[in-house]
Amino acid sequence: MTTTTQADLKQRVQEYLEKNPRAMTLEMARQLAIPEANVVRYLPDNRATELDASRFADIMAKCEGMQNVHIIVSNAAATMESTGTLGGFSTSSGYFNIQSDSIDMHIRSGAIASAFAVMKPSHMTGTPTLSLQFFSEAGDSAFKAFLTFGQSEPSPETQKKWEAIRTQFATGKS
Repeated sequence: MTTTTQADLKQRVQEYLEKNPRAMTLEMARQLAIPEANVVRYLPDNRATELDASRFADIMAKCEGMQNVHIIVSNAAATMESTGTLGGFSTSSGYFNIQSDSIDMHIRSGAIASAFAVMKPSHMTGTPTLSLQFFSEAGDSAFKAFLTFGQSEPSPETQKKWEAIRTQFATGKS
């Protein structure tokens, strides 16, 4: 991708958000006809920090025990949302497993090509959300883990954990 193309994508994302600052990135991607990972990558105001996706298991290990995490898995036909505690991590046959009392999820971690720590306004309330978002090679969302979902301001503890992940795993590309 050339610098001109990157600048164009960044400008298109910025212009879209100027009109709708609470926009959902999935909807933006559809309307702009670009991969969702690029929408997230080009969010303005340092809202997204690209993480080292090759360290997926290490990133998830830092999330062990986090409660009230809102997980969103979406594809072209459906969206599934679940809230619970991250834990019960294991790996088997190419899967990274989350098996807590409230979340049962099996992730093909080798298919995770990009990852981001994202802070953006909730599309519902405008209150800041903190999330970790993971994408496939094509730029489609694999899943999103919202540590806060916009019902209230992030607690200092949650903010500190999110910030530690963002700092420790940043690629330096953001």
